Amino acid sequence: MRDLRGWLVKNLEEVLGALTSEGGRTREDALFGECWFVCDSLGFWARRSRHYLADRRIRSRSPIMRGRTIRVRYAPRGVIGVIAPWNFPLALGFGDAIPALMAGNAVVLKPSGITPLSSLLVERAWREIGAPDGVFAVATGRGEVGSALVDAADMIMFTGSVDTGRKIAERAARRLTPVSLELGGKDPMIVLRDADLDRAAAVATQFAFWHSGQICMSVERAYVEDPVYDSFVAKVLERTQSLRQGAGGPAGSAEVGAMVTSEQAELVASHIADAVAKGARVLAGGKPRPGPGRFFEPTVLVDVDHGMRVMTEETFGPVLPIMRVADADEAVRLANDSLYGLNSSVFSSDLTKGERIAERLQAGNACVNDAAVNAGIPAAPFGAVKESGIGTRNGPEGIRKYCSAQTVLVRRRPIPGADFLGWPNRSFATRLFERVLRLLWGRRRSSR
Repeated sequence: MRDLRGWLVKNLEEVLGALTSEGGRTREDALFGECWFVCDSLGFWARRSRHYLADRRIRSRSPIMRGRTIRVRYAPRGVIGVIAPWNFPLALGFGDAIPALMAGNAVVLKPSGITPLSSLLVERAWREIGAPDGVFAVATGRGEVGSALVDAADMIMFTGSVDTGRKIAERAARRLTPVSLELGGKDPMIVLRDADLDRAAAVATQFAFWHSGQICMSVERAYVEDPVYDSFVAKVLERTQSLRQGAGGPAGSAEVGAMVTSEQAELVASHIADAVAKGARVLAGGKPRPGPGRFFEPTVLVDVDHGMRVMTEETFGPVLPIMRVADADEAVRLANDSLYGLNSSVFSSDLTKGERIAERLQAGNACVNDAAVNAGIPAAPFGAVKESGIGTRNGPEGIRKYCSAQTVLVRRRPIPGADFLGWPNRSFATRLFERVLRLLWGRRRSSR
């Protein structure tokens, strides 16, 4: 893994070129969101996998387990199928393969047919560093390749849409193949009246429009308390109007890249049109940018409500709808009014209050005075609730999910006559156990 990290750094320009050319993204999008994350993950899993997968000793307090030792060991499942999305082909493709490989599995990575180049580069890197043959392979193609992988692998890790994830889960259920699914998101941001509005506006703008909003952790809707609503909108609008668009290019030349597919750009346009038809106002953007390239203008919407698709369905584009709310309770209620539950954020200068509100949000992850970056912490579990998925990546469970847990019980040398559970049943032993049971647990406040 460390050798592979060295290869990626040595060939960084080639890797960045593949990511920017096939994804229409800025250099910084590819550098921070993909290359940095994968290089960090390679070092993390090389360093921590042995610890996470070490045998665990279980200490039982049950009297009948006296004389027995119990441990849990983790064994590789076999061949893991990783099915990656088109928005982060490296981080959410090979990034998921890293812990699977470190757990002792072989991995077949199926990248999106739209963005396969970076995965093929990693496959080349695997060969060039002298890694074992037959352990990591890339299978390119469309949906039928993914279906074949689901039918053959010992476990599936999938990142993508809810509809495709549901189909994969149903297909995998035929063989009871384990699955881990990270699906869509409609991540809310709550801005309270005591928030640092400059900070909140900066984060909202960056993480609504980063990678043209094509991130499942994007800020897809903002709820702002009434006293600071107008000021927050003005700050967001000022920042949005200063953004530059472009794909690839030299460092520092643009903030917002292109849409990856024309179909996604059309979906974004349909969400905006639906909102406008129902009374929303477009303060910035709202349409594809004229000229070459698949660029969609960063868009700010106001006068929005939950009768609009842009507030309830995953937009997955550079759109930030901002809704005025009376107080924090209304913001929490609306934030939880969703089929999704991936990430969320709360902005407040009172950190204790911010954390309390974050804990009320129905999401697998929550940030206070930040957004989205928590997905890039290898040591911290990143999972979901509701229709945003099942299972987690990162943290101890992010590698143990690629293993079968086996519990091993060992009976030490028995003491003659001391095995009260042994047959034949004896009235003395039975009465003794009944008495012990009442003594241990018959009292209401027993600590055992």
